[in-house]
Amino acid sequence: MNLQARIRREIKFLRGLWRTLGRVKGIAPDSKQLICDDLEAAVDQWRDRPAITFEGRGVTYAELDALANRYAHWAKGQGLRRGQTVALLMPNRIDYMAIWYGLSKVGVATALINNSLIGAPLAHCLNISGATIVMVDAETAPAYEAVKAGLERHTVEWTLGEAHGDQRDLAKALKSCSQLRPDRSVRDDIVAKDVALYIYTSGTTGLPKAAKISHMRAQLYMRAFAGATGATAEDRVYVTLPLYHATGGLCGMGAALLNGGSVVLKRKFSASQFWEDVQAEACTMFVYIGELCRYLVNQPPQPLETAHKLKLAFGNGLRPEVWLAAQGRFNLPDILEFYGSTEGNVSLFNFDGKPGAIGRVPGYLKSRFNVRLARFDVESEAPIRGLDGCCQETAAEEVGECIGLIGAEAREDFGGYADKTASDQKVLRDVFAKGDAWFRTGDLMRQDAEGYFYFVDRIGDTFRWKGENVSTSEVSEQLSVIPGIKEATVYGVKVGDQDGRAGMASLVVAPDFDIATLAPAVDAALPTYARPVFVRLQPEIEITGTFKYRKMDLVAEGFDPGVVRQPVYFRDATRGYVKLTKPGFAKILSGAVRL
Repeated sequence: MNLQARIRREIKFLRGLWRTLGRVKGIAPDSKQLICDDLEAAVDQWRDRPAITFEGRGVTYAELDALANRYAHWAKGQGLRRGQTVALLMPNRIDYMAIWYGLSKVGVATALINNSLIGAPLAHCLNISGATIVMVDAETAPAYEAVKAGLERHTVEWTLGEAHGDQRDLAKALKSCSQLRPDRSVRDDIVAKDVALYIYTSGTTGLPKAAKISHMRAQLYMRAFAGATGATAEDRVYVTLPLYHATGGLCGMGAALLNGGSVVLKRKFSASQFWEDVQAEACTMFVYIGELCRYLVNQPPQPLETAHKLKLAFGNGLRPEVWLAAQGRFNLPDILEFYGSTEGNVSLFNFDGKPGAIGRVPGYLKSRFNVRLARFDVESEAPIRGLDGCCQETAAEEVGECIGLIGAEAREDFGGYADKTASDQKVLRDVFAKGDAWFRTGDLMRQDAEGYFYFVDRIGDTFRWKGENVSTSEVSEQLSVIPGIKEATVYGVKVGDQDGRAGMASLVVAPDFDIATLAPAVDAALPTYARPVFVRLQPEIEITGTFKYRKMDLVAEGFDPGVVRQPVYFRDATRGYVKLTKPGFAKILSGAVRL
C-alpha cells in the first residue's frame, strides 16, 4: 500500500472513531439522562418524519412516541413500578420498540424473549426474567400457553390479538391510555446504570443467559451506531434481524432513529425477498449478523442485487470469504464490521473496511482502549499465567483470548447477567496487576502489527488433534470456498479413548457436489492435522435466531451412522472420503482403524 493510500485509510479510521466517540460522550452510570430521554429528544427534533415502516404501515416519530406513551400509562395502570419486569414475546412489529421504549419511561424493564423459542428453553427464559406479566400476539401465544402451567411464578398474559380464556386484551386496554408523555418526575429516581432491558445470549452452547442492559448500555449501542454509520435524516435502514437481539434492536434502530432517519422493518429475514425490499423501499443501509450475507451470496444472481441505493452494510460476524464475494457482487460501497457482545465491555470497529478484520486499535491509541489479548492455553481453556501469577499479553499475530478491562467509565462497564454466578464466571481477576478485573469474551483472536484484530474461534470450539490446535473457524473458512460447498460448520468429536478430538465437518452442498473432489481440495487448503476426519452432508444446518450455528446437537450425535440420519463419511488414507458404515464405526472405536 502506497503512502497516499495509507493516509486515506488512516483518515477514514480516525473520522469513524471521532464520530463514534463524539456520540457516546457524556454517558455515565449516575447520569439522569436515560435511553428514553435520548429517544424523546429525537422525537422532538423530527416529529413529522417517518420513523418505522412495516408491512405497508408507517409511523412518524410523533406517532411512535404516542404509542410508547400509551404503553407507559398502561404499565402505571397495572401498578408496575421501578425494578419490575415485563416479558415481551413477540416477532418484529411496529409495537415492539414502542413497548420497551414506553416501559422505560416509567422505570419498568423489558425482557426481550426470542420469539422462536418453545418448550423448556422458553420456560427457562421466562423464569429467569422475573416477569409477572408477559406480552404476546396471535403468533406467539400458543408457545406461551404450552409452558405457562410449569412456570415458577404466576404470570398474567396480555395479547395484541383477539383474547381467549384468561388472556387480557392489550389493544383494547391501550385505547383508554393517554398518548401524552408521562411526567418526567415518574423516573426522577432512576439513573443510567439501572436496568432497562434484558437481552438473552443466543444459547449456542447451552440455555440462554439474560444479560442486564442498563439505560447506559442501551445508549452506548444506539448512540455509537448513530455515529459510526454516519447516518443522516435522509437514510433508510433495512432491519431484517430480530429486535430481541442487540444488533438489530439497538444498533440498527439507533443508527436510524437517533439521526432522524427511517427504519424499514421486516418480520424476518428472507434471502429471496431481500433485494426486492431494499430496492422498493429505497434503503441506503442494512444491518447484518452471522451468516446473513452468506445466504445472500448463495442465492442465484438477480438484477435487483445491484439496482439499489445502498451505501453501507454494517454488522458483525461477516467471514472473510463472504466479505469479498458480497462486496464485489452486490456493489456495496462500504462495509462496517464491528465486534461486541450483548453483555460484554469490549467494542471494536473496522472503520476503514479492511476485509476480514473485526476492528482496529492502532498502537498510538492503545492506552485509550480497554481491550487486550491474553496468551491462552487451549487444553486448560484458561489464560496462561507467569511465575508472578499474572497473565501475559500476546505478541503480534499470536492467538490469545480477548479480554476487556472493567472500569468506572461507561464503555468499561460489565453489567453481567441476571444470574450472579454466571456473571462471576466471566470475570478474570489479577490479570496484569493485583486487584484488576477483566471481562472474558470467550473469543480467541489475533492482532497484526498494524493493530487490526481478527477473529479466530470461540473458546471450546478450538480443539487439539495430533498435538496441534485446530481452529474450527479457520477450517470452516477454507471449506466454504471449495466449489459446491454452500455452508460448513466444523467441530471436534471424541473418538473412543484417543487423546484430543477429531475434526468433523457438517456441510450443506449443491446438488451436483461430488464427494470424491473433497479430499484433494482439503489437502490443498489445510495442513494434515486440520483436515476433517469425518464429514456429514445435511440439507441445512440449524441456526439460532441470530444466524449462529448450533453445534451442540451435532457434537452430541458425533460420527455414529446409527445415530446420524444423513450420510457420514470417513477420511480413508488412500481412498479419500468414503461412506462410514456401522461395522466401520465399530472398527474405529476399537482402534482397528488408524486415524
